[in-house]
Amino acid sequence: MTTTTPRDLLIISMDMGSGLPVEQGDLSLALAGAEAIDLLAAEAIRLDGDHIVPGHQPALADHLLDEAAASLVREAPYESVADWLWRRGRGLSAAYQAALEAEGQLTRQRRHGISFRAGQLELADSPARSQAADRWTSDEPALVNLAEAIGVRGERTGDLPDVTDDAVATVLAAVNDALVELSSVRQRRAIEDAAFDNIWRGGVG
Repeated sequence: MTTTTPRDLLIISMDMGSGLPVEQGDLSLALAGAEAIDLLAAEAIRLDGDHIVPGHQPALADHLLDEAAASLVREAPYESVADWLWRRGRGLSAAYQAALEAEGQLTRQRRHGISFRAGQLELADSPARSQAADRWTSDEPALVNLAEAIGVRGERTGDLPDVTDDAVATVLAAVNDALVELSSVRQRRAIEDAAFDNIWRGGVG
């Protein structure tokens, strides 16, 4: 069974969560960061500062990681980690959920013979689930830092395993920055929507 950091992150976000659902946009950004970390480990990329420089393109035994490697910008000045997160992350949580569902690692609840298509995914007992749990309980630095960033453990504790690889640390910092930016966008939209609602009510009251 292929295990990758993004797959494990998705499983952990569903299995070890605090009870609060992880925002899909947050998860997508973190999954893109997890892909970058696995591509670094496979030497498919290296970082030049905060830019992603493609290396060779090995067979990665995971079609989503293969897609990630194939989508790299291969001409200078290359792509920053931040730009990668936003581009690659678009819809990525849905892609990983679909892949795990197709493999039988995620199942959908059924009621009276009807399959509910939205929000009813559950983890199946599988070797992949056990492998992800093993990485989680061993405090594997990249996985735990990504999970913390998207709120899997609830309120941030700051008590995280050290990341000793500079390139991985750069990716994790970019993920955190992107999550802050996305949160700011959500807050701004919420304020704008509230203001619009107030104007609408005032106009029809």
